[in-house]
Amino acid sequence: MSHRAGARFLLDRSVRRSPDGRVLVGGSPLRVLTLTDSGAVVVDALAAGDDPTTRSAAAGRLVERFVDLGIAHPVGAGTSGPTDTADATDLDRWAREVTVVTPCKDELPRHPAWSAASVVVDDGSVPPLFADGVVPGRARTVRLARNAGPGAARNTGLAQVDTPLVAFVDADVEVDEAELARLVSWFDDLRVALVAPRVRAVAGPGVLAAFEATRSPLDLGDEPARVAATTRVSYVPAAVLLCRTAAIRDVGGFDGSLRYGEDVDLVWRLAAAGWRCRYDPSVEAHHRTRPDLRRWLAQRFRYGTSAAPLARRHPGALAPLRMSPWSAATWVPVAAGLPVVGVTVGVATSVALVRKLPQVPARESLRLAGLGNLYAGRLWCETLSRAWWPAALVAAALSRRARRTVAIAWSVPIVLDAVRHLGRRRSRGTARRSRLDPVRFALLHLADDLAYGAGVWVGAWRERSADALLPRFESWPPRRPAPSAPSAPAAPSSDAGGAELA
Repeated sequence: MSHRAGARFLLDRSVRRSPDGRVLVGGSPLRVLTLTDSGAVVVDALAAGDDPTTRSAAAGRLVERFVDLGIAHPVGAGTSGPTDTADATDLDRWAREVTVVTPCKDELPRHPAWSAASVVVDDGSVPPLFADGVVPGRARTVRLARNAGPGAARNTGLAQVDTPLVAFVDADVEVDEAELARLVSWFDDLRVALVAPRVRAVAGPGVLAAFEATRSPLDLGDEPARVAATTRVSYVPAAVLLCRTAAIRDVGGFDGSLRYGEDVDLVWRLAAAGWRCRYDPSVEAHHRTRPDLRRWLAQRFRYGTSAAPLARRHPGALAPLRMSPWSAATWVPVAAGLPVVGVTVGVATSVALVRKLPQVPARESLRLAGLGNLYAGRLWCETLSRAWWPAALVAAALSRRARRTVAIAWSVPIVLDAVRHLGRRRSRGTARRSRLDPVRFALLHLADDLAYGAGVWVGAWRERSADALLPRFESWPPRRPAPSAPSAPAAPSSDAGGAELA
């Protein structure tokens, strides 16, 4: 068992149960589980905030399985997760067990000297950031004669680390050391290799800063999550990471040949090797927004160029469109101007899902089918306005019907995100003070999508590969249970209380 006695767990927001408690739907990717009576008792305990892992070895194995499936998340004191505030033990462990590595290029780190050991890597700055004999705080400094990129610079710093844990903190990040110290307790779980805090945009006076506060690629939201390819939180940015040194070295560190996307690649290799990677939004850091529109768009474009190299290294994981064939069959007729056909297919698939999941209440199956089709529709729109926009633009130039479809598809994500943004402003009482009116929000949203999508196509051309542009259609629920990751605990047997439906 990976968690200490007295642990607390939070059920994922996706979790729903049948009235008798014997069927559970949830996790990421979404799964359907049947439970024995003892398994249902374990879920009851998790829902009540109790620790069921002390009741039996079988209960402990089931909870471990839930954690691996994204159904439950460790939280709070006494777990492999942080407390609400760093205590003396956390701070002491941070100082003894952590080395902070900061790659720098043409700017000094924004954070103060650390109580932990630290290494600052000057990644080929001209002129050099540090004169001979000048050492910032307690930091060791390493200078690279030529700019090698952030991944290679982090690897250079990693080579200097002799502590069990290493924190990678970028130079343009603002973070409180005591906040990061709260993450150390995650590593009581010997399977955890990497933990990332929430990275929010630094509050600023400009429109870009206001937009980043609502839609930053570094801010992955306020829900805890496992991190792995094709899950709800499929990556975490390397702006701030706390890692198990041995695990990072075991997988070869960052891929120094990647200028962008090296953080995504690292997380996916760790997960493939059987390690747990976690996202913990209870700890926050702040990252500076690019100061002007040109550099902001260039950043988004470069993020897009990383998709093709990542797709080559991780086949299938970068598909811009991922859905079931039936969801695709529902929306293709709608896009072609045949909404009645699409609705008919959608109703038929909903009925089919009820028959496919006899253990699940019919109302819940219909809810899953309906939400799944709606989500698929949004995903179609996001793909047409982002990764596929060049092809969509060509189609719009050739066909009036395609023009209407593309106009709707490009508008839907912007409208939905704008409504969500306005709702958050009103809930916080900041609607009147925001500089981000709906028009500017829409324009920046569109510019963001176009810049990223252009990068995806350029990256695909450079790699001579279309993998990052191809859709992926997968049946749901899967025909067979997904295999456990290497070195993961075995799937629970019936006496442990859980079995995945075929």
